[in-house]
Amino acid sequence: MSITRRSALQFLTAGAAAAQGQKPARKPNILIILADDLGLGDLACYGGKDVATPNIDALAAAGTRFTDGYVSCAVCSPSRAALLTGRYQQRFGHEFNSSQGGAKGSVFGLPKTEKTLAQYLKPAGYRTGMVGKWHLGDEEGYFPQDHGFDDYFGFLDGANEYVIPGMKDARVLEGDEMPARHHPMYRGKQEIQEPRFLTDAFREEACSFIDRNWDQPFFLYLAPNAVHGPLQVIERYWKQFPDVKNPRRRMLAAMAAGLDDLVGTVLARLRTYGLEQDTLVFFLSDNGSPLANGAGSNGIYNGSKFTYYEGGVRVPFLAKWPGKIPADKVFSHPVVSRDILPTAMAAAGVPLPAGVEFDGVDLLPFLNGAKTHAPHDVLFWRAGKGRAVVMGRWKLVECGPELIKLYDISADPGETKDMSEQFPAVLQELRQAWSKWNSKMIPPHFTPRKHKSTFNGQTLIWDI
Repeated sequence: MSITRRSALQFLTAGAAAAQGQKPARKPNILIILADDLGLGDLACYGGKDVATPNIDALAAAGTRFTDGYVSCAVCSPSRAALLTGRYQQRFGHEFNSSQGGAKGSVFGLPKTEKTLAQYLKPAGYRTGMVGKWHLGDEEGYFPQDHGFDDYFGFLDGANEYVIPGMKDARVLEGDEMPARHHPMYRGKQEIQEPRFLTDAFREEACSFIDRNWDQPFFLYLAPNAVHGPLQVIERYWKQFPDVKNPRRRMLAAMAAGLDDLVGTVLARLRTYGLEQDTLVFFLSDNGSPLANGAGSNGIYNGSKFTYYEGGVRVPFLAKWPGKIPADKVFSHPVVSRDILPTAMAAAGVPLPAGVEFDGVDLLPFLNGAKTHAPHDVLFWRAGKGRAVVMGRWKLVECGPELIKLYDISADPGETKDMSEQFPAVLQELRQAWSKWNSKMIPPHFTPRKHKSTFNGQTLIWDI
């Protein structure tokens, strides 16, 4: 999308002022790009062999790539709730995706008692915008604008079609059709008709937000639904991967290419306005690849979305802020999506409010070398009977009494060898640590759905 004439004139005026030494100091912009269901094996910078993601690879090279980047849940909505609040979602009952069978009087959505990063940054002078998939409530009082976002363009539910009937050059795999745009699109709280290929629409709307707000500090939460199903794309991306013979994997590679174009175009728009040095960028996925659709890859990691093996909760995770975060750095200590809020607030000079217990840390001193120890001693997960703990080299995974496994993820990141019999004391230590943490959490507000998965010959039912 081209820059408007008004925006171009504003940019030239700002450039002239800067040349005369008049450019005022400003708070950094915050940009979070959250991909959907993107596995570690779906990006070249994490070892993907049959995908091409040059813009995301360039983002990794210009900043820090986390090898042990985790999210707070193995499914979409709770993961997003934790990211935006900086808190374990179990502190406020947002444990599952499902909106069915909730507690009496409950409404599916991020509770009104919880504040998002947008709500913390607005009073500090930030313009706040969201583009993409919300999945944190679709009733009045639970829209993005009700949680601090000035501008919104996207859809409110968990998935949507990328193409519409009659769209030129649409490519849809047989069996992956859904009713056209089966969830409505919104601009603000107004339902709209959206004719564009959805990834293109999100790219253009994100750039438009920057065009309108480049001259003030802004927070943009950009959450495209790529590469979440259904497997749909347009021909220009499909044609890029003629050598990928599996049509489902080829579709995933094409969808990832669209996502990569989105990232590249938005970062280029920042450079157009001279904002690259003034913008803290995070890129990550909300959970691992589901694998069941035969398209995605979690690389060497066991399990998938819905499960608490590494493939469910270890994700691509990048951070960039020129001059503040080292370039071409690999960070190997565990970090988690809940760290983004305190890191962004520290960058913005906004203190964390008293009386709120946050479960993330400011990563900046760990990335710039001021602190050399691991940011976290231990990380916990809970989704019904699905449980996990990461403590140092050790990983506990549980799914009710049917599965209680201990892995040394330092030596065995693919979780292939259960060590519980060799190290029963370690197993007990991790289980006790989880129980202590769990005692501080509250019951879920929503009743889970069930997901069946089979790994290493064992079939399990996970709560989602």
